[in-house]
Amino acid sequence: MTAPQPVIEIDVPTQTLILKDAQERILMQTRISTARNGVGEKNGSEKTPRGAHYIRARIGAGLPADAVLVSRRPTGEIYSPSLRTAFPNRDWILTRILWLCGLEPGKNRLGKVDTMRRYIYIHGCPDEDPMGVPGSRGCVKMRNREIIELFDHVAPGTRVHIRG
Repeated sequence: MTAPQPVIEIDVPTQTLILKDAQERILMQTRISTARNGVGEKNGSEKTPRGAHYIRARIGAGLPADAVLVSRRPTGEIYSPSLRTAFPNRDWILTRILWLCGLEPGKNRLGKVDTMRRYIYIHGCPDEDPMGVPGSRGCVKMRNREIIELFDHVAPGTRVHIRG
């Protein structure tokens, strides 16, 4: 028998993420940044999907903080403001990725509302990006040190509930 998994709760209106253990004790609470376009599930909307999800994959174990990932692969680059200047249109995904998959067919799974096929992640971002205000392209952005902490507490299959 496996130990009960922790649960991640994401609250879009307050821009917060809470990690709770199986006994509902808070292990971590932090400010995040969800989609600048608000909440929604449709493919191409650049909105943060709501509802019940789980972590489909953990990507980036062992990478240094600020490691740049493109298409879920490390580029070998380490983020810096000068790198941002060189690539002004890049969607900066740094350090770690927790790839989400929806659990609710027709709402956030399958068809035109599939969270996983939309490549919705919880991931690190540049430290100068503001937290506590919407600013992503649909994902949930976190500080690099905090995504490392969260990553180390969760496994594939961990439930993630996103409230809009």
